[in-house]
Amino acid sequence: MLTEGPIWLSWSFHSLGTAAEAGPLYINPIIYSELSIRFSRVEDLDEALPPQDYRRASLAWGAAFLAGKAFLDYRRNAGARVSTLPDFFLGAHAAVDDLRLLTRDVSRYRTYFPTVRLITPRL
Repeated sequence: MLTEGPIWLSWSFHSLGTAAEAGPLYINPIIYSELSIRFSRVEDLDEALPPQDYRRASLAWGAAFLAGKAFLDYRRNAGARVSTLPDFFLGAHAAVDDLRLLTRDVSRYRTYFPTVRLITPRL
C-alpha cells in the first residue's frame, strides 16, 4: 500500500479496512522493519502506523522456533528459494498467536502454516 502499486492498491486498502472493522490490526517488529525502508525518520513511520490503529505485538519465542522449522522445510523442498526467513516469522507469529494474516502469498502460508486464517485476494 505504501508504494501505491496500481495492481494491488485497491484490494489492499479494502482488505485492510475490512480487517480493521473486524478487530484490531497487529504489526510486529518484522513488519515494522520491512515498512521502515520507505521512511527516512522513525517519527514518519510511527505517524503512518498510529498506535490507535495498529497494535504493536511482540514475537513469541515459540513463533521464532516455528519460523525456523518452517523455513528449514521450505529450503529443503523449494526449488526457487525466493522466500526469506522474515516471511516465515510472519506466518509463525500468526499461527502461534492465532491471528489472521493479510497476504497475497497464499500458497506459502497454506503450505507451511495451514492453521493460519488468511485474508487473500480471489485469484
